[in-house]
Amino acid sequence: MMEENEEQSDLSVMEGNNDGDSFRLHMVTWNVATADPPDDLTMLLHLNSPKSPDLYVIGLQEVYSGPLRFVSDTVFDDPWSHLFMTTLGPRKYIKVSSIRMQGLLLLFFSKLDHVPFIRDIQATYTRTGIFGYWGNKGGVSIRLSFYGHMLCFLNCHLAAHMKYATERVDEFEYILDTQTFDCKKAPTIVDHRLVFWFGDLNFRIQDHGMHFVRSCINNQTFSLLWSKDQLTMMKKKEQLLQEFEEGPLDFQPTYKFDLNSNTYDSSGKKRKPAWTDRILWRLRPKAPLPDKPDDSGVGPDVKKAVHVEEDEEYPLKVRQELYTSNMEYSISDHKPVVSIFTLELRKMIETPLVRLQAEGDWSADIDAMVIYSPLQPFPSSTWDWIGLYKVGFTSVSDYITYTWVKDDEVAFNEEVIQVYVSKEEIPVRGGECVLCYFSSTLQCIIGISDPFKVHESKVASEEGLEPEKINGLNQTVASDDFWN
Repeated sequence: MMEENEEQSDLSVMEGNNDGDSFRLHMVTWNVATADPPDDLTMLLHLNSPKSPDLYVIGLQEVYSGPLRFVSDTVFDDPWSHLFMTTLGPRKYIKVSSIRMQGLLLLFFSKLDHVPFIRDIQATYTRTGIFGYWGNKGGVSIRLSFYGHMLCFLNCHLAAHMKYATERVDEFEYILDTQTFDCKKAPTIVDHRLVFWFGDLNFRIQDHGMHFVRSCINNQTFSLLWSKDQLTMMKKKEQLLQEFEEGPLDFQPTYKFDLNSNTYDSSGKKRKPAWTDRILWRLRPKAPLPDKPDDSGVGPDVKKAVHVEEDEEYPLKVRQELYTSNMEYSISDHKPVVSIFTLELRKMIETPLVRLQAEGDWSADIDAMVIYSPLQPFPSSTWDWIGLYKVGFTSVSDYITYTWVKDDEVAFNEEVIQVYVSKEEIPVRGGECVLCYFSSTLQCIIGISDPFKVHESKVASEEGLEPEKINGLNQTVASDDFWN
């Protein structure tokens, strides 16, 4: 029923949208309480839903960060990241960006089709040191432009305990003040067109006693608790918080549960349930027209004028389709919270910076050629490279092989450039692959080829050679596990 309602809601959004394209964003926040990942993420990511998201954003808190684990996680993907990547990779999502600050982890995934239109990617973090929690609490963020629209995702874990509501707001404001980006258009979080603020924000339910709170939960009369939710209360007196929207809390509080159960805290402490885990969003307020031009060319009036023009020419709307907890998971004392949004926007960017394709047949028997064409000017570099990836790859670093664009350039004119790939670098077993052009200056993929088939090596097959005896590369890429 939930998935059917989602689909109906999507249809109504599409019918009423005359401003551009609609994109589906699936967000998750979950305090995992140092637990290892579950075996299956199907329910969490709605993998059986009839409509798949365009983007996934996953914010975790309290990911285990003991000394040995944390050292290994800085070299290899942590178990949580690995599970999300291996789950979403075969469905043609790639991890575009991620950031980790001890227990805080933020992951951004995109459908492959959108990747060349995701640029200006930056990630940063802020530690909050109030009450001696240095490094244990704070915020991690990923910001980027999506078809030209500046988006920012901020995953926070704020100070705990009932009495620190004001301090939680102070921490949030400190994070907003501290995080800056190398971008004239959006140098701070609040300069972004759209901001999502989520995480274990740790706001509690004040005043009401335990019996009343649990009675409301059992009767599903959640609205009786809303007025005493600390975040709702703080919004009434904090102007900054008023700029953030949140859907109704029509799901039971997500904290605190006994492990491996749906029973609220039965320990001696009997902590009161609360909606600690939240997802909010903020569309940049529409700027009033400036009174007069600013001669400096960089003043606030010029920025306002730019914002007004952008709002009118490239509208951006947000609609929340779903906001709920996921009771199926019980490895933590928190339940995950899921929200699905529809972003309606007019694209500022319609074409990728580069178009590329594999020329002719590819196999490990002959040297191969890539053809690419710059479709728009971009800051090319000697460090630009083209990677060969298997279909279903999980991240930029998941290439089979790569070639330096400038070093291996064979021939070019202003419109078409050929780049050579040695047969020694091509997997012997073959498979379905794509090519990606990575811009070193822009630090992102700016062009992706259509999928094409790399043929199995006839020479290796005829001579009966084992793949691992042909070259070092194929020890990895030609294994059955790799292609299956």
